[in-house]
Amino acid sequence: MYHTMTRLFSSSQQHIAEAAQLLRSGELVAFPTETVYGLGARVFDESAVRRIFVAKGRPSDNPLIVHCAEKADVERVSEPLEKSQQRLFDALYEAFCPGALTILLPKHSSVLNAVTAGLETVAVRFPAHPLAQALIRAVGEPLVAPSANRSGYPSPTTAEHVMSDLEGRIAAVIDGGACSVGIESTVVNILTPELTILRPGSITKEQLDGIAVKQGFAPFVYANENASENAAPQSPGMKYRHYAPNADVFLASSLAEAQHLALTYPPAQILARREYVDGASIDELSEQSLYATLRNADAEKCRTVIILCDEEVQKNVALMNRITKAASKR
Repeated sequence: MYHTMTRLFSSSQQHIAEAAQLLRSGELVAFPTETVYGLGARVFDESAVRRIFVAKGRPSDNPLIVHCAEKADVERVSEPLEKSQQRLFDALYEAFCPGALTILLPKHSSVLNAVTAGLETVAVRFPAHPLAQALIRAVGEPLVAPSANRSGYPSPTTAEHVMSDLEGRIAAVIDGGACSVGIESTVVNILTPELTILRPGSITKEQLDGIAVKQGFAPFVYANENASENAAPQSPGMKYRHYAPNADVFLASSLAEAQHLALTYPPAQILARREYVDGASIDELSEQSLYATLRNADAEKCRTVIILCDEEVQKNVALMNRITKAASKR
């Protein structure tokens, strides 16, 4: 299970080939996507899939996302859709894929229950990052790839973040630089009469609604994450504490409140929109930088992180989703 050394690969064709060989032999390899770094295993390799949960310390009822390089790969992991659902899937694929959108589909019988946490749906996305695409094609099989971090902690947006969490637990990491999006994909369910956003992301409800309405569907609604505490989550990021640093995270509604909290619980780091940043005690808050900043607060031994959630931040549904989960003790 454990390795004496986790190899750090570059983006060269030779290293992509070596990483693909490791995956084919049942190893775990982390790789960059445009959202965050993923921890990859072959989708049909049950031993490797189960070792993802061990390496991350991930609850077994938290389903994994299947990453595909080609639209044709879907036939290997999904049963056929109904005609209207297929029409909507095709429209969403045309508009947002490859990209930061994950779509729930009916699970193919060949997909392991360990991948779907026993659910009859499988989550599928098509990463836009060229290294992710190259790796999947080199392996010749879709890859499951949750975020390449210890479960519950801030997701990794650089190879260094992966090494900090998983060195010695996985075979290799492909270094593709910093992720351009910085938060996980939007996850949607198109299999129910009510189209649902299970996890918000950089692809917004407004963008999704534009496609849905054009295809004759009602607009999407947000899932109620607390509908059943005992039920298995339909999507990653729904049920458990996520994205949290070791430091305590507080939310503030004004700069004065943030500064008061920082004085009350030092040493502290304040995160806020760019217009508040003074270069000394406040770091910029954005989707792309959130996880890196939370990790940096831990590296600097901060006791607390205070996030200024003004009206503009509160309008960003995806960012607020990550912030509130980081501040949760659940």
